[in-house]
Amino acid sequence: MKKVVLGRGEESSNASSSRMPRIRYAECQRNHAASTGGHQVDGCTEFRPRGVEGSDLAFTCATCGCHRNFHRKVVENP
Repeated sequence: MKKVVLGRGEESSNASSSRMPRIRYAECQRNHAASTGGHQVDGCTEFRPRGVEGSDLAFTCATCGCHRNFHRKVVENP
């Protein structure tokens, strides 16, 4: 977010940039049977991070063990 100094230390920010979209990750879409030519998903319905934000484990799902990229990305506008 870019801040503009108006004078006397007052700051203003762009109102459109203050509304950041909320991103969440839904069901897992990893195909576990891809090597055999089939299609089988594990049924994980929501991404739950295994570790705290900022760690390497935050990208791994605690439910199914897949990387976050296998989960469907949902962008919610505020």
